[in-house]
Amino acid sequence: MQRRLCAAILTLQSLVLALTTPVLITVADVPTGRAVLIGIGLAVAAILLAGLLRFRWAYAAGWALQVASIAVGVVVPAMITLGVIFLALWATAYLLGAKIERERAEWTRTGNFPGRPPTEPQG
Repeated sequence: MQRRLCAAILTLQSLVLALTTPVLITVADVPTGRAVLIGIGLAVAAILLAGLLRFRWAYAAGWALQVASIAVGVVVPAMITLGVIFLALWATAYLLGAKIERERAEWTRTGNFPGRPPTEPQG
């Protein structure tokens, strides 16, 4: 579940990052090549990371991507707000997904699934 939630956040974030490219060019007067490298580069990184979340190191890279998204705010101040929002979404997906996985593992181990009466010890 953690992987699915985090991949969904990264996929949505890639759209926002790609859309920063024209803003970097027209509003912030960043040269086109550099703007494409930043905006599209971060968007592609987000998509690649979404697919690589089966590896534990990709989660650390996801946290780094959140920092990079906020760092774009140095040039486009609105990205600070968007970066913080995506950081909050990423943290929620990461932590909540891990909690769901722990609870599911516990339910499977004990057989005490929610909504089902607890199993009584036989003896």
